[in-house]
Amino acid sequence: MDMRAIFMGLAFAFMWSSAFTSARIIVQDASPLASLSFRFLISGILGIAIAKALGQTWHLTRAQWRATILFGICQNALYLGFNFVAMQTVEASLAAIIASSLPLLVALAGWVIFREKLSPRAVTGLLAGFAGVGLIMGSRLSGGVDLQGVVYCVLGALALTFATLAVRGASSGGNVLMIVGLQMIVGAVVLAVAAAVLEDVFVTPTWPLALAFAYTTLVPGLLATWVWFMLVNRIGAVRAATFHFLNPFFGVAVAAVLLRESLGPLDLVGVGIITVAILVVQLERQRPKPVRPGGV
Repeated sequence: MDMRAIFMGLAFAFMWSSAFTSARIIVQDASPLASLSFRFLISGILGIAIAKALGQTWHLTRAQWRATILFGICQNALYLGFNFVAMQTVEASLAAIIASSLPLLVALAGWVIFREKLSPRAVTGLLAGFAGVGLIMGSRLSGGVDLQGVVYCVLGALALTFATLAVRGASSGGNVLMIVGLQMIVGAVVLAVAAAVLEDVFVTPTWPLALAFAYTTLVPGLLATWVWFMLVNRIGAVRAATFHFLNPFFGVAVAAVLLRESLGPLDLVGVGIITVAILVVQLERQRPKPVRPGGV
């Protein structure tokens, strides 16, 4: 892995993790579902416009449309929708820690549901990772964290896990940015309906809201997605996914610096365990499978 790939991986992990802090700022001054829907509408229009300028097309295959709609609903509407609602009462650091367990959830589901083989080291990392999450959750719950908000974060992570497994192996056909833009439009429509039904829409204009909204729309929304796919094209999806091990650390660090969220000793220990566990699981999953004698 060359230095450019390492820099891209670090940049992606930081941008992805910082989105929880900016979301926490947004939902203090605007209704979560409506603001998220508006964010996806802007990001989607920009993404589609740039994709068209690059010669990409929205004439997708049936499989591509299926993946686009599924991800638009599960990732943009459910995963981020649940997280935005949760962060009205749950700290950004806790939401980031729960969301960063995605690689562990995907590995667990692949192992249990699809009977994918995991090495003993990967299984140990998997168990250690969930133990780290449990350690932090136990500490926060005993400290009076909002249980409903935590449940929303968990449901969001499960929705994204389902989408990841459901469309694995799907090809973009060279229309990466177009598909990302269309996914955002799908999410915007679903969230707009949910906001109309479930929310009393409000906006309190403030500078923190304006800056956080602009940052969330342009950086985690568009730039991080572009960097991710550039990284995947450079080193492959499996190796690129290794950088997810940095998400717990970055998520907690950004929230601590910008929001002054406090961290206890158990939080720090749990973050360390999760970080190492994700790295172990990801490295083990990208090891080449042993070939049996005779090529069977």
